Amino acid sequence: MDNSLLKQVLHEYEEKRNKAILDAEKRKKELMQVNPRLLEIEDELSKNSIETSKAILFADQKDKDKLLSALKKKNNSLIKEKNDFLKKLSKENNYLNPHFDCKLCKDSGYVQKDNTTSMCSCLKQRIFDIAYNKSNMGNLERENFSNFNIRMFADKPDKDKYKSDLSPRENMQIIKEKVKNFIDNFDNPEEKNLIFTGNTGVGKTFLTNCIANEALKLGKT
Repeated sequence: MDNSLLKQVLHEYEEKRNKAILDAEKRKKELMQVNPRLLEIEDELSKNSIETSKAILFADQKDKDKLLSALKKKNNSLIKEKNDFLKKLSKENNYLNPHFDCKLCKDSGYVQKDNTTSMCSCLKQRIFDIAYNKSNMGNLERENFSNFNIRMFADKPDKDKYKSDLSPRENMQIIKEKVKNFIDNFDNPEEKNLIFTGNTGVGKTFLTNCIANEALKLGKT
């Protein structure tokens, strides 16, 4: 992947995320002017969490459970009060929250799971869309896996030339399978992205068009 493209898209995501947060703050400020009690509720929710977190640090497990239970009870009561007020104004419960385009990554482009960070499917899709528009997609009908001829590649290894114990054909077969796996798991946030590197004429555009063609068939564009 072109690093400049990733940087461009991440900047786009940052601006979009910041706008969603600022818009939420604006909505919150407007409603708090109508009903100052909303500010009190927000402050109490924050204060409860902070005080409980501090208390938990010095509590045993039994007391921790009691503290968490009490926090949940107090916060649920405050949240219900806030939601009732929003309902009277015909507003959704999430009206005061940032309205992100992607609920999975909250417009950050990345998701965290099991202490690991991976690229969100929405970011992969955005990068693909830009690359799709920039690339030469006029050859899409003929540059696809149906026309992928593995016999074009030498079937004998040449370690001195290719710096590998594999033959070009074996290596290309592995790459082809990885590309197909990438397409099949395109919406999986844990799926790693692909980076094509190499000199002109080695097949990078062909593989890109193969991905585009398969993605179009599967409705993943």
